[in-house]
Amino acid sequence: MSSKIIVIGAGVVGAASALALQKSGHDVILVDRSEPCSGASFGNAGAIVNGSCLPTATPDILSDVASMITQKHSPLFIKPSYLHRIFPWLVRFVLQGRTTKFNQNAFDLHALSKNAVDSWQLLTDKNELSKLFKDTGWLKVYESENTFNKTARSREMFDKMGTKYELLDSDAIRDLEPNLAPIYKHGFYQKDCLSVTNPQKLVEGMVKLLVTQGGQYQKFDVAEIKTNGDKVYLNGINGSINADKVVVASGAWSRNLAKQMGDNIPLDTERGYHIMLPSLGADLLNRPVVNAEYSFVLSPMETGLRMTSQVELAGLNAKPNYDRIRRLLPLAKSMLPELELREESVWMGFRPSLPDSLPVIGFSSRSNKVFYAFGHQHLGMTLAAVTGFMVADMLNGKTSEIDACPYRPTRFNRW
Repeated sequence: MSSKIIVIGAGVVGAASALALQKSGHDVILVDRSEPCSGASFGNAGAIVNGSCLPTATPDILSDVASMITQKHSPLFIKPSYLHRIFPWLVRFVLQGRTTKFNQNAFDLHALSKNAVDSWQLLTDKNELSKLFKDTGWLKVYESENTFNKTARSREMFDKMGTKYELLDSDAIRDLEPNLAPIYKHGFYQKDCLSVTNPQKLVEGMVKLLVTQGGQYQKFDVAEIKTNGDKVYLNGINGSINADKVVVASGAWSRNLAKQMGDNIPLDTERGYHIMLPSLGADLLNRPVVNAEYSFVLSPMETGLRMTSQVELAGLNAKPNYDRIRRLLPLAKSMLPELELREESVWMGFRPSLPDSLPVIGFSSRSNKVFYAFGHQHLGMTLAAVTGFMVADMLNGKTSEIDACPYRPTRFNRW
């Protein structure tokens, strides 16, 4: 039975959910307070990492954090004035690093990501969007033996989950990426991953396709969500709109809406940064490459070479601090000697993150007319299509092919 459904949030997860719902026969309206792809979806590394199964919180997390914060080019920064706000989240995060929790979270993350590529191909089959994906794989390179040896637990988990990968020596790395400096001793290569040549064009194209096929896009800043009888009402400064059902997919801004529906979900934000370098730099690499030593990614795109990095815990309101990612530019030059270090643009966005590294996918505790799809952390691009199909199945009253229990909003009630 067709329903009128409003999806809140025009990032990649919201757009994928809107398309999947439309494919299943619903009348879909996608709304956002800004333009499509103006949040975290705009600035990512553009990777679809099939079989991703590593939660951020690991059994070694405390020692890892201690090591990171003493590094000259640390990828982690906690704003001192935000520490009291983020502290309860950090406690929950550390507890998720216990071995039993880590293993379970890895299993549940893999359940979502193992068919990420297939899901994207199904969602974009037979339309122009498919041209934005390239079969490039996902490569991590290691300069030191010490850094590579620290990945032993991660590799064990990949083996346990059945995620395919290849270990490369220096010659094999150079065969894949001849322009990299010859300083990398080890490589970790996932061949069955995709890269997106232009994340913004992808999401904008998804929204355009939605509208072309009879859906709607509306700029609307949702301040309040209420249910009344058979309808869900969204109120904002632009007025009020209503639908039979609503999907909350507004990323880092989803927590307040969920709270209005009785769900106190421990969602916070990891602020991430990128710098765009000249377009000639994009010709130097064949795929996104992760510098494992310093935790940044160089990703070739239509618009140039993108360097992404940083986990900054500072909330939604603090001003960006671009100095930290700019300090990584000499390291990017060391990695790719022919790279021209001319900054063309710089950006900061908000990754919606939960302590267990899993998204929230499920109905609100108060109403089966309000559905949540947010909290995808570093894997929004990877998991968007999978999430979209889960949203459509569950709102259609079907049993999702993926067990949705691990992602239920109420899982935090017992913490």
